[in-house]
Amino acid sequence: GGEPLEAACKIKAVIFDKTGTLTKGKPEVTDVVGIGRSDEQEIVKIAAALEAKSEHPLAEAICRYAQEEAIDLSEVDGFKAIPGHGVQGTIEGKIYYFGNRRLMTDILQLDAKSVDQKMKKLEEAGKTAMILADEKEILGVIAVADTLKESSAKAVADLQKMGIIVYMLTGDNERTAQAIAKQVGITNVLAEVLPDGKASEVKKIQGTGIHVAMVGDGINDAPALAQADLGIAMGSGTDVAMETGGIVLM
Repeated sequence: GGEPLEAACKIKAVIFDKTGTLTKGKPEVTDVVGIGRSDEQEIVKIAAALEAKSEHPLAEAICRYAQEEAIDLSEVDGFKAIPGHGVQGTIEGKIYYFGNRRLMTDILQLDAKSVDQKMKKLEEAGKTAMILADEKEILGVIAVADTLKESSAKAVADLQKMGIIVYMLTGDNERTAQAIAKQVGITNVLAEVLPDGKASEVKKIQGTGIHVAMVGDGINDAPALAQADLGIAMGSGTDVAMETGGIVLM
């Protein structure tokens, strides 16, 4: 349409959602770490069973990994997604949780010190590390990495040459986000943003008086695409994102 094209020439800042936009959105399991007596195969079995019911791109990677390793999944009852934190479910009468550090410390009140060093190492390598726990203790960590698109660093450099401020927005923790942003040459990183907080991050930047473009591909990017002065959706993304975006990149 004419309006998005007209809006494009006024843009002074571009916000990229990380997964599926700067990255290929095809994450793969890179590490499985057992804590204490936990067996790695058992960790994958439980985590994949929980994630089989989740819609997150990282969930798909874990389920695919379990399939490749020929690990049979357990039956899950009472599955529940905890937005911005992870998932929970009951397997053979026992409740398990799988998610980020916040899920362990804020919701389960578990001490994450036993995995801090391991998590730090994985995150500094640009991997997203997720923790598996039951109600009493942490059982293990699974790390997943998503590769950058070959064109991302050049796109960012070209925008910066045009004098446009570039941001990266992600739900990932600060360390992983910084490691990935560094690879593409972005210094403005908005990390640990909950799905429903994306639009307000766009609003904050607009509040400084500049016109903002948002680039995204997922369901939870739609409110931010709508909030931005110009929403740019990836053609490989979800229908909702494409409906909301003023421009769709085929």
